[in-house]
Amino acid sequence: MAGLSHTFGPRKALDRVSFAVGPGDFTVLLGQNGAGKTTLFALVTRLYHASGGSIEVFGSDIRRNPQSALSRMGVVFQQPTLDLDLTVEQNLLYHASLHGMPRSRALQRAESELGRVDLLERRRDRVRTLSGGQRRRVEVARALLHEPDLLLLDEPTVGLDMASRQFLINHVRGLCATRQLAALWATHLIDEASDDSRVVVLHRGRILASGPVPEVRAETGAPSLQAAFAALTSQDAIAT
Repeated sequence: MAGLSHTFGPRKALDRVSFAVGPGDFTVLLGQNGAGKTTLFALVTRLYHASGGSIEVFGSDIRRNPQSALSRMGVVFQQPTLDLDLTVEQNLLYHASLHGMPRSRALQRAESELGRVDLLERRRDRVRTLSGGQRRRVEVARALLHEPDLLLLDEPTVGLDMASRQFLINHVRGLCATRQLAALWATHLIDEASDDSRVVVLHRGRILASGPVPEVRAETGAPSLQAAFAALTSQDAIAT
């Protein structure tokens, strides 16, 4: 994305945001609540149009060629979106039908992705019988069903216990490493960005830092990402 801006009336939610997520990148979009992370995701997924700037998904412009752009991304929204009264498999098959996948192919892909998240044996259970962590895993499997190149996850670990959080992080990071998936992981939890991650620090709608975690630490002279984040956001507060 380049120069992405958006306003809600007089309030500027995003101000000339520019960064890229490439194949194999696990990029953490780090910001406090209200930083603009969810607004950014809404623009990328075309829930509404940006006031300014451009968004490309592997060469497909989201305005000029939305079908191509959207077909290359998978999304896990902050709010749960599974149908609780359908089975796990039915939720995935419905998603597959929206992407025009033949049923036989959809069943194969569902089996593959549910196997990756250790939920294949629960595929015929209703979603409401699953724990919160298991439901999140189903949402990730669903988002990957059509084999996208880009995976967007908006605060995917909110409300989950430590084990469930770590499972999701390891799973997505593993897909980046083995399948060259590009992942944008939005969070306010600093510990979800490890030293081998890329990080984009978003604060009050503006990017304050972007790059590998060690570089962001070095630029601020901070011993940890938490200290770097505190320094960046306090400097921004003083500047504004």
